[in-house]
Amino acid sequence: MRPALAAWLVLSLLGGTGAEGMCGEPPEAPSHSVPAPQLSPEERLSPHMPESLRCDACHAIAFQIGEQLRKAEGKMGKKALKESDYIDVLERSCSQDWDRYGVLELDGEKRLSGPGLPGQQPLSVMVSGGPWPRRLSKMCHGYVGEQGEAQIYAAHRRGPAALRQLLCHGDKAPCAGRKDGGPDPPKALQNEL
Repeated sequence: MRPALAAWLVLSLLGGTGAEGMCGEPPEAPSHSVPAPQLSPEERLSPHMPESLRCDACHAIAFQIGEQLRKAEGKMGKKALKESDYIDVLERSCSQDWDRYGVLELDGEKRLSGPGLPGQQPLSVMVSGGPWPRRLSKMCHGYVGEQGEAQIYAAHRRGPAALRQLLCHGDKAPCAGRKDGGPDPPKALQNEL
């Protein structure tokens, strides 16, 4: 009887169980609570991409355009696309649903998240849907209109970095002057009198 009691005592201590372990119930796992990002009225309601998220949005758009053009070229045996083909691909790229993108909070800062953007933290909540797909589509169409299909396709042919540079890092682009694609530093307010 003593060896059985000793074995039970050792197993109890090694398992770290108290009374709840004696009934065969597993110990409770610690619970974690991760709140969704709190969005400002502009972030929730404006038809335009908030300034603080435009660089991330531009990188998402460049990624999607690059992916769609790469797929189309793959069907052609990696040959350059004809003008009518890349115009169609760019239109489809901008008109896609964009539902895989949304906003999350990383290190206390709101960031756009989705394919082609920096990964999520293990415990984060992403707010997707709503105005984000429309905003991304609108920005994408704007880039195609501003830069032109031929210039975008030529940048794509030079590689993903050239496409990101063209769309996102030019003088007046949303990521101007930054290489990391992070949010802009706060801008000083100026008097516009």
